Formats: sequence, structure tokens, C-alpha cells
Amino acid sequence: MDITNYLSEVSSAELLEAHSLLWNCSVAHIKSMSLKCAVELGIHDTIHNHGQPMTLSELIASLPIHPSKAQYIYRQMRVLVHSGFFTIQKLDKSTNNRKDQEEEYYYSLTLASRLLLKEGALKTKGFFLSQILPEAMAPWHSLSAWFQNNDATMFETSDGRTFWDYLAQDSRMSDIFNEALSSDSQLIAEVVLRECREVFEGLKSMVDLGGGTGTMAKAIAKAFPHISCTVFDLPHVVADLKGSDNNINFIGGDMFPDPIPSADAILLKLVLHDWKDEDSLNILKRCREAVSIDGKKGKVIIIDMVIGDQNIDKELTEIQLSFDMTMMAFTLGKERNKMEWERLLLGAGFSHYKIHPALGVRSLIEVYP
Repeated sequence: MDITNYLSEVSSAELLEAHSLLWNCSVAHIKSMSLKCAVELGIHDTIHNHGQPMTLSELIASLPIHPSKAQYIYRQMRVLVHSGFFTIQKLDKSTNNRKDQEEEYYYSLTLASRLLLKEGALKTKGFFLSQILPEAMAPWHSLSAWFQNNDATMFETSDGRTFWDYLAQDSRMSDIFNEALSSDSQLIAEVVLRECREVFEGLKSMVDLGGGTGTMAKAIAKAFPHISCTVFDLPHVVADLKGSDNNINFIGGDMFPDPIPSADAILLKLVLHDWKDEDSLNILKRCREAVSIDGKKGKVIIIDMVIGDQNIDKELTEIQLSFDMTMMAFTLGKERNKMEWERLLLGAGFSHYKIHPALGVRSLIEVYP
């Protein structure tokens, strides 16, 4: 159908809805950039340290901004309030100790903004900021070019190296990457130990394969002092790390050529999504061997996404699909749906598995030989 004729047949409401979808997509980055700015200016910490809701004038006076920019802060905060990172309310002077002469609105933190606090118990700031670094955003400008060449990833098209080579050669970015994963592990460990605690009961030993700086393993070791935990990661990642107590240690190695230590359980948190099916199959086969040595009947514990889980809504599905694209940009891996997971797990020789959809956009999968 001719586009002119087609457009003449749709209603104005339909046309505007389609146009709004395009506009929304074109400005989607503004929310993340505004939040990045708030983190860098310390808005979250300023309100938190104030000990009570802050007026706009109090907030402006406390921020490290140029006087000529003070007039724009309310517009910044308006976007972040709408996005759910702050709340705004009119306080009743009769029920509080404020002595303000004028009626003003006050800004407060939400749970989401508390997760970005510098000294918060669950620090997710590192992970959030790592996703919007210029180095992390650059590959996305090469997406169409990547589709037209034979580079393995968009990152290679953009930088000329694999993402893993880049991290190995740039200690600053390697530290940022490991800190990002560590900050994510703090939160996910908190939820795992609340919602899936039974998964770790009865274990005497566990290997956190690709466990980075050991944040996840340390949380499990603290919750279950009888479990001997080993973090296995690349030598340059664990070189300067030591166990905090007697039930955790670090081993440097490469999960492909080097033997995986035997244990009652192997933990794979956000590992398999980094690798294509052939490599993931290899990792899983070697994990199965490590939990089956000398007649053991151990298990593998996977924390990763299961795309298309009916228990999550459209917004969470959008996050999953976006992270699948991220894997395409930086690694050879992908996020998998239930059928893809089953094909992978059974193909590696495991007999059965159990999915716990209790981690938001991610799930915990118990896998048995």
C-alpha cells in the first residue's frame, strides 16, 4: 500500500502514538544521563546526609555547582522525580520542626536512589556507572557497521580488540569492570540468601567459578561458615586477594585449560551469558566433572537470565532483551530462554534442573548430573 494512502487511513491518535514511540526512543538516554549527573554531583548522598527531606534551595546551596546553573537544578530533579529516583512532597509544618516561613516542596530519596549511595550497604553505583561510560557506549555507534563486517563483536569493530583483551591491557577499566560486578554481587547475594537460602544448605564446599573479587563467595561463606568457598578467576583478577577467614580462598587460573577444583557445588554467576553455546557447553561439562569426582553427587548453581519467563512484566523483559544485545556488543555470548537453557544443560550431560525465578530479571538454576 502506498504510504500516503496508508497514513490517510489511520486515526490521528494512532499516528501520534507511533510518533511518541519514536520520540521516547530518541530521548531514552536522557534519563540515564540525568541520573549519572545526579550521582556525580552527589545529590543522593547530600539528601541522605541531611537527615531529612531537603528543599530545592537547601539542595542547591549544598551542591558543587556554579551559581549560574542553580536555576536549572529543578528541571534536573523534575526528570528524576518522574523517573522514580526521588519523591517530592509538601510537608505539613504543624507536624514537623521545620521553621521555614514559605511553603516549599521537599525532596526525599526512594529505594532506587538509596541503592546509589556512596556509603550504602548495597552499593550498585559502580554497576550503573560502568554501563554508561564513554568506553561502554562507543560500540553502540558501530552497530550497523558491525552487521556489515565479519568482526566477532561490536566492541572489536569499535576498539580493534576483544573486550577481554581490552580489560587485560587496561588496569583502570579492569578495576571498574570488577568493581561493577562486585557491586552487583552485593545486592544479588542479599536476595539469593533471602529467597533461595535452601540451595546452599548441606553443602560442605563450593567453587565460585569466575567469581571476580569474591563478593558473592564472601557473602555465602559468612552466611554458611561450614562451607569451604574457593574463588577461581584469572590470575590478574585474584593476584592480590586473600581470604577474610578460614573458609574462603582464591585460586588464579583459566577455566578453559586449567582444571576446575572439585567441590559439592560450582557457582556460575553471570558467567555463561558471556560465552557462545560451544564454550558454555565446554564449561558446563567440566563443571559436571568437578562435582562428580569420586562418586560425588554435587550440583551446579547458575545465576543468569531466563528470557521470556512468564512471571516478569514487559519492563523487565525489555531489560533482559537489552542485556542480550549487550552480550552481542561485548562478548560472544547471549541471554537464553528456557528452551535454550534446557538444550545447553542436557547437552552437557546433566540429568535435570530446577529454575528459581526469584531474582527479578535473573533466575537461579540448580543443575544436577
